[in-house]
Amino acid sequence: MQAWVMLGLAGVAEIGWVIGLKYSEGFTRIWWSSFTIVSLLVSMVLLGLAVKTLPIGTAYAVWTGIGAVGAAIAGLFLFGESANAVRLACIVMIVAGVVGLKLATPS
Repeated sequence: MQAWVMLGLAGVAEIGWVIGLKYSEGFTRIWWSSFTIVSLLVSMVLLGLAVKTLPIGTAYAVWTGIGAVGAAIAGLFLFGESANAVRLACIVMIVAGVVGLKLATPS
């Protein structure tokens, strides 16, 4: 279970660096650039620790799924991106895939 927690935290850190990347404006804003780099490092370290126990394919798919869904939701709320039905349905499908991988992988 500890590996899944680390993987979840790695996914949250991935959301952080993606948001930071947008706010860093091409790494021209020092504080957001620093936040982005630190979040990326935290995300990678936690992913690396999680894959010591979890299958790499599952861990990577879940990690990117958490990041993709989090970035898409952040885009809706922070950056005013489109919330049309097709986009929301695709986000739901990503969540379903992540949940499915979790359920199909032994702890």
